[in-house]
Amino acid sequence: MSNSMGGLIDMLPGDCVSKILSFTSPADAFRSSMVSSMFHSAAKSDIVWEMFLPTDYKDGVSRLITPLTFTTKKELFVCLCNPVLIDGGRKSFKLEKSSGKISYMLSARELSITWSNDPMQWSWKSIPQSRFSEVAELRTTCWLEIHGKISTQILSPNTRYGAYLIMKISNRAYGLDSIPSEVLVKVGNEISHNTIYVNIRHEDRKKQQMGCMFYRNRIEVLSKRVIDGTEGISNERKDGWMEIELGKFFSGEANEEVKMSLMEVKGYQLKGGIIIEGIEVRPLH
Repeated sequence: MSNSMGGLIDMLPGDCVSKILSFTSPADAFRSSMVSSMFHSAAKSDIVWEMFLPTDYKDGVSRLITPLTFTTKKELFVCLCNPVLIDGGRKSFKLEKSSGKISYMLSARELSITWSNDPMQWSWKSIPQSRFSEVAELRTTCWLEIHGKISTQILSPNTRYGAYLIMKISNRAYGLDSIPSEVLVKVGNEISHNTIYVNIRHEDRKKQQMGCMFYRNRIEVLSKRVIDGTEGISNERKDGWMEIELGKFFSGEANEEVKMSLMEVKGYQLKGGIIIEGIEVRPLH
C-alpha cells in the first residue's frame, strides 16, 4: 500500500475502516493490523470479529464444557481457533484461523460402532493422547462397521468439506490389512465412495512378519493398488494420530444430513488393534 493511499485511509472514521475489514477475512484482518495505527485499532473492533464468528456462536459457547475467558470478539475468535469440547465432551469444535470456517470432531461415543457394547469385541478406555475422555479400541471382530452423521446446518455454508476417521494402530493389530475397507460419505443423492487400505505398521518387525504370514499375497496385491492410485491409504497426522479419508462433500445453504462410514464386512476374518478417536469434518482448501 502506498503512503498516499495509507494516508487517505487513515483519514476515514475508525468505524468505517472496521466495516470495510468486516467484509474481508480473518487472515486479512490479522495482516491489516500491521499497516497503520488506524488499521491496528480498527482490526480489533467487535464489528470486524462479529462478522467472522459463526452466526450461532453464542449457542456454541453455551455448549462448552469449560467456559472461555475473553473480553473482545477477537479474543473469542482466537480462543475458538483451538479445539474446544462441547456437548458434554462428546464433540469438539474449532474455527479455521485464516477463514473462520467451522470444523467438528465427533468422538467415538458419538458414532455408531457395531458391537461396541460387547467387551469381548470392543473396549472403552481413556488415553492421554486423546482430546476426549474415552476412545474405542477394537479387541477382535469379524465385522467392522463404523457410522457417523452430522448436519450441514452447523457447518459453514457453501464450503467443500472432507470427512476423516481419526485412529491409531496398536502393536498387536492384525487382520486389518488383509482386504480393503469400504468408505462412504452421503449427502442427499450425492455419494462419495472408495476403498481404503489400512496400513498396519508394527514397531516390532518380527510381529509384523507374523501378522502378515497368512495374508502376504493379498497384502502385496493391495499395496500395488495403493501405489497405482486405485485405492486410498491411511495417513499420519502431526498430532500422532492417523486418519482415513472417508470422502468429500459440499455444505450448501440447505440443511442436509451427512452420513459417513467405514466398513469391512465381507472378509469375515478376525481383525483387531484399531483405536478410534472419532470422525473429523473439516474444510478443504
